[in-house]
Amino acid sequence: MLAHVSLPAVRAFEAAARRGSFRAAAAELNLSPSAVSHAIVKLEKALGVALFERNGRSVALTINGETLMHHVRNAFDELRRGLESISAQGPQLLRVHSAPSFAAAWLTPRLPVFLAQHPGIELRLAAGTDYTRFTSDDFDVDIVYGPVRGDGLATIDLPQETVTPLCTPALADTIATPADLLRANLIHSDNKQVRWNHWFQVNGMSAPAPQGIRFDRSFLALAAASDGLGVALESTMLAEREILAGRRVAPLAGLARDVRYVGHRIVLPSFNQQRRIVRSFVEWLQGSFEVKDFETKT
Repeated sequence: MLAHVSLPAVRAFEAAARRGSFRAAAAELNLSPSAVSHAIVKLEKALGVALFERNGRSVALTINGETLMHHVRNAFDELRRGLESISAQGPQLLRVHSAPSFAAAWLTPRLPVFLAQHPGIELRLAAGTDYTRFTSDDFDVDIVYGPVRGDGLATIDLPQETVTPLCTPALADTIATPADLLRANLIHSDNKQVRWNHWFQVNGMSAPAPQGIRFDRSFLALAAASDGLGVALESTMLAEREILAGRRVAPLAGLARDVRYVGHRIVLPSFNQQRRIVRSFVEWLQGSFEVKDFETKT
């Protein structure tokens, strides 16, 4: 069967099926519409089935056409991955998905370093709380917060994060013991794994009734803390730049027990691990973490 089917004919079929038009497929492939039509007719004769329903200038896939398109799309995706994995020519596209707070507070500020070290890479970054399934091939790497969901995935834990109360230097001057937090305005992050009740429990105290300001993203809670709206319980990894700049401090550093845990993980399809561009990003990401302890209020 394959001896009677040419790759250009399959390519014409794929383009026409994807674009829904012989004319659009022809423009994409730099061919004439008649050449695309002829190639598809030849493919249909070789297979003995109709692949398209023709209605004037518009075309639609038949049931057999939809079945073939499913397999052709997967085959072309696999071929593209193979070519990209060994290609060292021209710009290479890296598509990254990330948890929103990690993307905003940690990853984006460091991307200029990565891009400077890898000038041939074109990077696209999207952020969301949804988990990338990779089935649509929209992304190469995901940086997730929390547990990993999905099969056939490679997972790499990022370093442990330290979760501690954070606030402005002025507010920190009013906090000398963990008990002082019982009278403070506490900022809550609803989607965090480590919340105020966990922190108070670790420090042998009962948490106050939930009240104050609530956010659904850590970077919003951190921004509120920087604006002096209260005390946020957040990761020093996500707050690192603000801490180093002196806009946020850990008022109870050395005076209370912090919570340490693995919050973020790199996730990618197992077959993507060997792609040069993906390896470069993962290795850079792992090498970009430095252990920092914030021991004082200033």
